[in-house]
Amino acid sequence: MIAGTLGRYFARRFFKTIAAVFAGVFALIYAIDVVEMLRRSGDTPGAVAPLMAWLSLLHTPIVAEQALPFAVLFGAMISFLNLSRKLELVVARSAGVSVWQFLAPPVFVAAAIGIAVASLYNPASTAMKRQADRIEAKLFGAAASSKAGIWIRQKSVDGESIVHADGRGDAPASLIHVQVFSFGPDGAFVERVDAESATLEDGYWRLTDPKVVTPGFDTLSTGVYLLATTLTRSDIAQAFDAPETVSFWALPGLAEQMRRAGLDPAAYSLRYQELLALPLMLAAMVLVAACFSLRFFRMGGVQKMVSGGVAAGFVLYVATKLVNDLGAAGFFSATVAGWSPAVVGCLFGVYVLLHQEDG
Repeated sequence: MIAGTLGRYFARRFFKTIAAVFAGVFALIYAIDVVEMLRRSGDTPGAVAPLMAWLSLLHTPIVAEQALPFAVLFGAMISFLNLSRKLELVVARSAGVSVWQFLAPPVFVAAAIGIAVASLYNPASTAMKRQADRIEAKLFGAAASSKAGIWIRQKSVDGESIVHADGRGDAPASLIHVQVFSFGPDGAFVERVDAESATLEDGYWRLTDPKVVTPGFDTLSTGVYLLATTLTRSDIAQAFDAPETVSFWALPGLAEQMRRAGLDPAAYSLRYQELLALPLMLAAMVLVAACFSLRFFRMGGVQKMVSGGVAAGFVLYVATKLVNDLGAAGFFSATVAGWSPAVVGCLFGVYVLLHQEDG
């Protein structure tokens, strides 16, 4: 009975602290984005201050989501330090409550936050980001493009083709600066087509002002070139969507579509596994925070403890990014890359706490 009441009290205190820290991070990101949007707008017609503020509000949730693990880390450290400063942890220990008993409610709350963020907050934040992108495209007249461009491998009745484009055009399902490398059913190279633009129709690409280069023949310039394809408009539109802007619920289906279209789905599969592992990652942050925050407050050394917690969080962040980059490059599977940082963080926290409390 005492443990249950104490657990609810710790959980409530922990949740309030986490919410306050995340709200502070959210407000800071929003303020920075508002300044950037006002600077970017300049003298653009229609770019009034209220609209820029609204665009910043649409941008902020998806950026704040990336900072959530650090909000949990710092919120947990603040919560534990406050409990220690008020001697509440000392009283709990004297009543026979072990460190694992009063850590269970914060870990449960962190895991629940991770589930809510992945299943509810993430779909809302990605929808807001897509709405912001549409407004910006109309306001600033910029077509989405990528420095690396996009590569698409497709199969059709004519054989296999590799399509490269520098970016997306203004029209729906259109590409700019397109190169097509066509291969016959036997895998032999057939021809190369260079075009200024390409538009996806029902079952074929319409290439505008193409130049066709066929081995053994002169370069041929025509007005229109039609290339058969099995791709759909949704496949092309989603090929330009960054994994961070795709909803948690849409990621598995999109990864499968990319795979069927001959594209690399590793980034989308990795993002899906990261969101699945988010509850465990937030629980790991709580355990790491506990390693540096449970010391008796009056014994001093609080600054060193806080510095150690910040350093541990930074190391875990760098390790997570490194593993994710290796996973995106194909060195690890998406499951290993998405889950290993959370698992390692939990093991580290449990090991240190066992050494501090029971060893």
